[in-house]
Amino acid sequence: MPLRERHLLGIEDLDLDEIELILDTSRSFREISTRSIKKVPTLRGKSLINLFYEPSTRTRSSFEIAAKRLGADSINVNISESSVSKGESLIDTGKNLQSMNPDIIAIRHSHAGAPHLLAQYCESTSIVNAGDGMHEHPTQALLDVLTILDHKKRIEGLHVAIVGDIAHSRVARSNVLLLVKMGAHVCVCGPPTLIPAEFESYGVKVTYHIKEALQGADVVMMLRTQKERQRDVFYPSVKEYFALYGLNMEKMKWAKRSAIVMHPGPINRGIEIDPELAEAGTSVIFEQVTNGVAVRMAVLYLLLGASEEADL
Repeated sequence: MPLRERHLLGIEDLDLDEIELILDTSRSFREISTRSIKKVPTLRGKSLINLFYEPSTRTRSSFEIAAKRLGADSINVNISESSVSKGESLIDTGKNLQSMNPDIIAIRHSHAGAPHLLAQYCESTSIVNAGDGMHEHPTQALLDVLTILDHKKRIEGLHVAIVGDIAHSRVARSNVLLLVKMGAHVCVCGPPTLIPAEFESYGVKVTYHIKEALQGADVVMMLRTQKERQRDVFYPSVKEYFALYGLNMEKMKWAKRSAIVMHPGPINRGIEIDPELAEAGTSVIFEQVTNGVAVRMAVLYLLLGASEEADL
């Protein structure tokens, strides 16, 4: 069965059945990445355009790999060498790309709502939100939940601590929306200057003390301080930030012994997480990257291939 909507713009648009469908499909596709020949013809003849207005390593590469492993063609638009550098608008870029008849466009943009705007003008192309400003990053939240389920077998009732730059993090918003929807108890933590008041309305606990956030946590998700989106000074110094909100082995003792450590990347070692802890046995950071390919394979398939199979 396909997803209800033609686009994937945010976690808010998905119901629990669709979330389970994406996760189950991701598990089935994960095996393909372990084969000697990592390719199936499921989406042969389809095409994906990666339209990334911001730098990316994990997300863009995993979308490209996901498409190729399903047999689809993948094209990366280099924004600095595109007509955007000549002043072309997002709408005109989208219309021009759609005129080439791609099946799907994965877009990352610095402005919240850019994927939604693009979806309004793309009548025959599916749009996937690969991160829009400080709004959402739905596939990151889905791969995070898949990783948690690999280790904890359930989401409902888990205590999840999300620590760091909450204000500027689309990962935090998508994870909060998804984890709360699936029944987790979520606590967000960071400096008061980096936690918007609106987060209390999401059904999460808000604290400015990392010990309170970590106590009894099953999952600890660290976020980097996103300097590229910060126009003001939100903390006195990196040294003080790490002392108060950085994660190390000593602070992990407040969490459950079985707790796992997550990070969406890129990691700023020594700022939000101790380098030793990033490589420790409790860390699942690189498992998240592996699961990112599987989740994006599932999303591409459910937006494109599954709908065609349903019509047969």
